[in-house]
Amino acid sequence: MRNNLWLICLGWLFSVTIQAQQPPVNSTYSFTLDEAIEFALENSYQSINARRDVAKALKRKWEATASGLPQIEGVIDYQNQLKQPVTLIPGEVAGGTPGTFVPVVFGTKQQASATATLRQLIFDGSYLVGIEAAKSFLQYSDDIEEKTQLEVRKGVINAYGSVLVAQESVQILKNNVEALEKNYQETKKIFENGLAEEEDVEQLQITLLQIKNQLSNTERLEKIALQMFNLTLGVDVNSNTVLSEDLDSLTMKNMDQSVITKPFILENNIDYRLAYLLTEQTRLELKLEKSKALPKLSAFVNYGTSAFDDDFVFFDSQTRWFQSSILGASLTIPIFSSLGRSSRTQQAKIADEQSKTDFLRTQQEIKLKYDTAVSDFKFSIESYDTAKQNLTLAERIEKKNQIKYSEGLATSFELRQAQLQLYSSQNDALNAMLDIINKKAELETILNTPNTNN
Repeated sequence: MRNNLWLICLGWLFSVTIQAQQPPVNSTYSFTLDEAIEFALENSYQSINARRDVAKALKRKWEATASGLPQIEGVIDYQNQLKQPVTLIPGEVAGGTPGTFVPVVFGTKQQASATATLRQLIFDGSYLVGIEAAKSFLQYSDDIEEKTQLEVRKGVINAYGSVLVAQESVQILKNNVEALEKNYQETKKIFENGLAEEEDVEQLQITLLQIKNQLSNTERLEKIALQMFNLTLGVDVNSNTVLSEDLDSLTMKNMDQSVITKPFILENNIDYRLAYLLTEQTRLELKLEKSKALPKLSAFVNYGTSAFDDDFVFFDSQTRWFQSSILGASLTIPIFSSLGRSSRTQQAKIADEQSKTDFLRTQQEIKLKYDTAVSDFKFSIESYDTAKQNLTLAERIEKKNQIKYSEGLATSFELRQAQLQLYSSQNDALNAMLDIINKKAELETILNTPNTNN
């Protein structure tokens, strides 16, 4: 009974441990934008695989290093000659008639051997280049991880802003539907009393149906935007995620133009560093081809033991084993390759020159990309200011037309036009706010501001 109790307790502890290791499917999260970025940098699918790429690069670096360190291998051989080869020897050697031959079998039917060999590379130019290339590849993997982090950060910012815009759109559309529904019901009653035309009711009904349809679609888009945000974070897409910042405050925070005053240091840009490492790659490829013209020196020493018998007696203690050992060195000197080696070297040299030209082009593209990002960021702020003014004017125009319509001084068509203008201005204002957030993120990515102290 006591043993059964222990088994039950252990089983319960095991199940609790397993459950604790499994991420909850319907988790609830709450994030500010900075918290969301920090979470995604640690848990997003791209970040996880980027760290794995760095780990692979470290292993590859050691693989390149290990190829020049001592290598030991062991070989165990067993042979059973089912039909031993026969050799003919002159008959007079075996005491027979001259001119005849006697069939003779040399050696034993079975043999076993065990040999261990130590090899050491003493000099190889390609090995030295390989070590240098492994370090360069490790740096390349680190920079790729940093680029991934920048892209993840930008993706989180874009997704966070998109969710806020979708949520704000839903709320605005609900308010619009509520106001339209009220106007529609009031106008319908006036029409039923014979004090309004049927067209007035129909115009309001058209607008109401359109806005209701937009609301239904925007509610679906809000759910999709939240799922995309969850995907960017690296959590289940159906997780209950709450955004603790609002669109207005996030927009105001991103309108800070101090980022433009920061000096643009080209060498801090991640694309610049990756392009530079590509030139390093072609330089090393050229160096590798040149190194193939150098001699290659290696040495080895082995130790082995062998036993021979007509029967399988290799595990018997009385079996005699014969020892052997060899020490040797090998020097390979390239002498003539019919200009094949020279051709490969010239190809590598041309490729190296091409990569340098591409590097110069990349530098100019990055500068242009920065200037474009600055211009886009400034324009997004200007567009937001214009959208706010237009929204204020559209609200005033719509309100005036509401008053005129209720007093019979404006037609339902004029009211509808004013309402549509207001709804368009509302949408433009929301898009302008999202544009500021996204353009700021794009500029910060080019400046690499999350990873520098500029």
